[in-house]
Amino acid sequence: MISNNRKLPCIAALYIASSFLSVCYADQFVEARDVKKPNIVMLFVDDMGWMATESRTPKYETPNITQLASQGMEFDSMHIATPTCSPSRATLLTGLHPARLKMVRHIPQKPQYGFDKYGRTKQKTHLWEKDPAQMPSTNWLDTKYITYAEALKQVGYYSAFVGKWHLGHEGYHPIDQGFDQQIGTSNFGHPSSYYPPYFKFSDTLADGKDEYLTDRLTREAVEFIDNYDKEQPFMLSLWYYGIHSPVVGRKDLVAHFKAKGMSEEDAQYASMITAIDESVGKVRQALSAKGLEKDTIIMFLSDQGGLFDNSPLRGSKRIDTLYEGGARVPFIVSWPGVIKEGVVNHSIVQSTDLFPTIVEFAGVKPEKFEDLDGVSLVSTIKNNTEFARGDAIYGYRAYQDLYASVREDEWKLLAYRSGLLKLYNIPNDVSETTDLADKHPEIVARLKQKLQLWEKEMGVEQYSGVK
Repeated sequence: MISNNRKLPCIAALYIASSFLSVCYADQFVEARDVKKPNIVMLFVDDMGWMATESRTPKYETPNITQLASQGMEFDSMHIATPTCSPSRATLLTGLHPARLKMVRHIPQKPQYGFDKYGRTKQKTHLWEKDPAQMPSTNWLDTKYITYAEALKQVGYYSAFVGKWHLGHEGYHPIDQGFDQQIGTSNFGHPSSYYPPYFKFSDTLADGKDEYLTDRLTREAVEFIDNYDKEQPFMLSLWYYGIHSPVVGRKDLVAHFKAKGMSEEDAQYASMITAIDESVGKVRQALSAKGLEKDTIIMFLSDQGGLFDNSPLRGSKRIDTLYEGGARVPFIVSWPGVIKEGVVNHSIVQSTDLFPTIVEFAGVKPEKFEDLDGVSLVSTIKNNTEFARGDAIYGYRAYQDLYASVREDEWKLLAYRSGLLKLYNIPNDVSETTDLADKHPEIVARLKQKLQLWEKEMGVEQYSGVK
């Protein structure tokens, strides 16, 4: 097994021959047969809630995302393990729950938390004033953890990273975590503006000339695809800064939505969503122009719920974040000729499942990695079957009273530091308006016990609100 307490070593041997390529993985030898491996494109949006597509909210315009879903598989019950910026990204990269990583909040990057104006700090953790548990949260993703870029490198992939990182300053950037190149990566979790200069205290993309930030990142991603000439497959991670605040839409799109009668704020927000949608279309066009569409898996998802109203879901990125409005996000997977088109899968899945899914698509057995908190979705995706996890999924944050969730089948338990427990039946009450804890004490007791055991496994039981 590969320990998460140390990095994979350098490739001991990489022989590409007609029959196989062989790679040294820590203490064991892994052989990957010479089968054409798919390229993988990860499109990761910031703060795009489950409702922020035209199929669910008609006032938005997202034809390219709609087309991607119609030509692939959409999971309508994808949940983020810790719905907030940094933890969601750490889990996507490692397959480890943020609670296990001890990254239970976003990296704050402000002077009161020990950061300088360039987004750097020497302090490993920070505390949050309003967190009832006063739980420390890490300020960077430690390089001891194995990322999907490092795992894929061992079987011949070239990995490029474009956009928002928010997992640490220099020394912890993508190029320090297994990626072969990075573009548009700053130390910050959001831009100062979506028009140049994008960042006040960073020269990242400083050569921009009135180019909208989402468009700039898209252009960089498209140029990567256009110019890619290596024999090895690639993993392209395009992690957008949008649609995170500041709410600044692209000027022409803002005018378009205002002409349709939207308020200023709604028009700004809708235009940010459409800019992401256009990006999806341009990336797919670039793949098609290069003849790579059938050789490429595209994954599209968001890091947490939207900033504004997510009705009929309750909650958002700022309020009641472990409710569905904050934790449930869009998730689409496309692989022409392999994944059945136009499928909606209702399985309950979580962001912890993405790492094992990615590495298995690349030909690496997820069992090679210790302590993974997710399960590969490859079989479910390829066969369009119901995903059977065999256990609950857990949400966890350390900001305010509401700190944990347990989802098992139709039931969802919400736990508060103050000891309050709420219970909802999600299929019957997607808006989470009717607390059934008093009517089903046996279910509350069972899920409470599960949460306690899980907290002990994660090593966070000392901060528990469940006694």
